[in-house]
Amino acid sequence: MREKISNPTDEPERLAALVAGGLLPATVVLAFSIGAWALLTWMAVDMGHPLFQFAMPGSPGWDAANIIVILLMWAVMMAAMMLPSALPMILAFAHLSARSGERGRARVFVAAYLVVWFGFSALATALQWTFQAMDWVDPMIVSTSATLSGVLLVIAGVYQFTPLKKICLANCRTPFAFLLAEWKPGLTGAFRMGVRHGLFCVGCCWAVMALLFVGGVMNLAWIAAISIVVAIEKMAVRGKQLGTVLGVALILAGVGKLVSLAA
Repeated sequence: MREKISNPTDEPERLAALVAGGLLPATVVLAFSIGAWALLTWMAVDMGHPLFQFAMPGSPGWDAANIIVILLMWAVMMAAMMLPSALPMILAFAHLSARSGERGRARVFVAAYLVVWFGFSALATALQWTFQAMDWVDPMIVSTSATLSGVLLVIAGVYQFTPLKKICLANCRTPFAFLLAEWKPGLTGAFRMGVRHGLFCVGCCWAVMALLFVGGVMNLAWIAAISIVVAIEKMAVRGKQLGTVLGVALILAGVGKLVSLAA
C-alpha cells in the first residue's frame, strides 16, 4: 500500500469521490442498516409479540431464551446505530483494497467490525441483567434509579474530554489516515483492520451508548437521537464543537439529577 495521503482536510472531497464509485458496498451496508432499523421498529411497536417478550423479562431470573433474544436485540441495535457512521470508512477501505488488487475484502472488514460490536452487545446484556438484579432498570430497560441515570450522564459527559476519547474519535473521523497507518493485506489483514476500527469506534462511543439505559432501550426516538449524535460527531466538520457542547450538557444534566437526590 503505497498511496500517499494528503492533508486530512481533503477527506470530504476524497469521500465524495468514493461514494460515487462505491455504490455496491454502500448499498449493502445501508440495506443491512435499514433492515436492522426495521427490526427495531417492529420490536418497539409490537412489544406484545411472544418473541420480543423474551427481551423484557420481569425478573433477573433469565433463562437461555432470554439471554439469546436480549443479546441479539443489542447486536441488532448496535448494527443499526453504528453502520451508517462507519460507511465512510468502509467505502475508503473498499476503494483502497480494489486499488491494490484485493477486491472482496470489504465484507470481511465489515464482519470484523460487527464482531467487535457483538462483543459490546454481550457486555451490555450483562449490564442489563446486573441493573435489573439491583432493581435499577424496569423490564422495559429504562432506568428507575436517579442515581444510575445521574452517574451515567456524568460519566458520558466527562468522557467527552478525555485523551482516549479524542484518540479514538480521530481514528474514526479520518478514514484514509487510519487505513494507511493500519493497512494489512489479505483477508486476515482485512479482519484485523476491521477489529481495530471496531475497537476505536467502541472507544469513541461506549459512554454515549450507556445512555440507552437512561432513555430506554425500547425508545426509538432516544435510539435515533444517540445515533444522530454519534454520526455527526464522527463525520461532520464541526463534530468537535458538538462533542464539547454535548459533554457540558451531559455533565450538567447528570449533576442536576444527583443534586436533586440530596434536595
